[in-house]
Amino acid sequence: MKWELFSEEEFTSAIAKYNNSSTPGLDKLSWRYLRRCVNDVVCLKKLIDIANTCIELDYWLQHFKVSMSIVISKPNKKLYNPPKAFQLIVLLNIIGKLIEKVIREKLQFQSISNEFIHQC
Repeated sequence: MKWELFSEEEFTSAIAKYNNSSTPGLDKLSWRYLRRCVNDVVCLKKLIDIANTCIELDYWLQHFKVSMSIVISKPNKKLYNPPKAFQLIVLLNIIGKLIEKVIREKLQFQSISNEFIHQC
């Protein structure tokens, strides 16, 4: 079975589900900015070209694999000695996260429509 190329609708649908107040990614892009880029047809087509090329070449860009972990203290703790007083946040490349989300949604749809997974 050949992988179908990504569509504009898949990307616009996926990005619409993200919250504008999310923390910018490791690449310093915010979802709000990326949403504006997706509204530009030329920019959207470039993002789709990147995603389709990754699938066709069977290669995930190194830029999308890099992450940064940030440790943040939880508010209103009496002591900050135990590890449970802190929360770990991992920052990833926003464009990579978007492409991964589109791939995940496409795989879920294909799995359900071909009855590989049954919905309850």
